[in-house]
Amino acid sequence: MVGAFAFASSNVIADPLNDVQKAGQKIQKAAVKSQTKIDNVYGQTQELIAEYRGIVDETELMKVYNDHVSRLVDSQNASIESFDRQIATIDGTKQNVVPLMYRMIDTLEQFIKADVPFNLETRLARVERLREIMVSASVTTSEKFRQVLEAYTIETAYSSLVSASQGTLEVDGKSINVDIGQLGRITYVAQSFDLKHAWVWDNNTKQWKELGEEYLKPVKEVIRMARKQATLELVKLPIFGAE
Repeated sequence: MVGAFAFASSNVIADPLNDVQKAGQKIQKAAVKSQTKIDNVYGQTQELIAEYRGIVDETELMKVYNDHVSRLVDSQNASIESFDRQIATIDGTKQNVVPLMYRMIDTLEQFIKADVPFNLETRLARVERLREIMVSASVTTSEKFRQVLEAYTIETAYSSLVSASQGTLEVDGKSINVDIGQLGRITYVAQSFDLKHAWVWDNNTKQWKELGEEYLKPVKEVIRMARKQATLELVKLPIFGAE
C-alpha cells in the first residue's frame, strides 16, 4: 500500500512539472514570435521613417525648383513683353530708316557726279546696285542699311587713294592715249605716252586743262609715285579750289 501510494504520488507531482515546462516552452516560443514581430514592425517603421524623410527632402527640393522655375517664367514673360514692345516699334523705325537710305543714295550719286571723275563707271554702278537692293524683298532692312554705309566708307577711302591707270583723252577732236595719276581728290593728272603733253582735271569746269612744259616733269613724277616707282614727295602742280 505504501509503495503504491509513493508511486501514485510521484506521478501526481510529475504531471504538474511537465505542464509547467510545456507552458514555459509555449511562453518562450510566443516570446520569440513576439520579438520577431516587434523586429519586423521596427524594421518597417524605420523604412517608413526613411521614406518619410526622403519625401520631405524631395518636397523641399521640389519647392526650391518650383520657385526657380517661377522666377524663370517671370523673366521670360518680361522678355516677351520687351520683345513685343520692340516689335511694335519696328514698323515706325522702318518708316524713318527707309526714306533716310533713299536720301543717302541720292546724295551719294550727286556727290560722285560732282567729284573728280576717277573710277566713275564703277562708282555709279555701285549706286545702281544700292537702288536695286532697296526694292528687293529678299534683303533685310538692316542689310540694306549696311550696304549703304559700306558705299559711303568706300567713297571716304578714295580721299587717300594713290593710283595710276591708262586711258584716252579727247583733245581737239583727237583721241590721245595717256597715263593717269591720282593722289586722293587733290591731284588728278594725265600725260601723253610720249611725255610731251600733260593735263590736269579742273573740277570747276569739268574739263581737262593742258599744262605748260614746266609741269611735264612733276606730272611724270606723280604718275611714277602712283605706280610706286618712286617715293612720295612734294611736287609742284596747280590745284583748283572749289567755287
